[in-house]
Amino acid sequence: MVRIRISVLLTAAGILLAAAQILLEPCLLVTANGERIALAPAQAGFPLSVRFIHSVQKTPVEENLRIEDGGFTLDSTRYQSFGVGLPFLAEEGRFRREGDDFVFDRMNRHFPALSLRTGVGTHLVLTLGAGGAKRVLALYERWAPGTRIDLSVRPLWRVMF
Repeated sequence: MVRIRISVLLTAAGILLAAAQILLEPCLLVTANGERIALAPAQAGFPLSVRFIHSVQKTPVEENLRIEDGGFTLDSTRYQSFGVGLPFLAEEGRFRREGDDFVFDRMNRHFPALSLRTGVGTHLVLTLGAGGAKRVLALYERWAPGTRIDLSVRPLWRVMF
C-alpha cells in the first residue's frame, strides 16, 4: 500500500514538473489590435523577417531578426534605395552591395518587443521560422492600414492564462 502511494506521488510529481516545464517554454506571440494571430515556439536563434514597401522610397525592405534573450535581435536589413529610416552608418554594422540590393548586416540591435503598423501600400509581411517550417503572414491582406501588430516573447503560461 505504501509503495503504491509513493509510486502515485512520484508519478504526479513527474507530471507536474513536465507541465511546469512546458508552461515555462518561451513562445513568440503575434497580436493585431490585441487579438492573437500567431503563436510559435521561441527558442534562441529562431529566425523571423519583416518585409514591407518603404513608405517614402516605395522600394522593398527586408529586416532579418532572431529571438535572443527574451526579445529580438536585428541582424540585417536588405533594401534597394537610400532613404529616411534606413541604416547606413559604418559603426552600426557592415554595409555592402549585392546585385541591386544594399545589405546592412552584423547590426546586432536588440529590442525587447516589436510594434509594427500596416500602412497604405506598404504590404507588411511577417515570416516566422525558416525552410519548410516557415510560416508567412501577409498582414496587409488581413488588417486595415494603421492596425498595430505587436510581437513579443513570453512564457507559454502567460499566453494561455
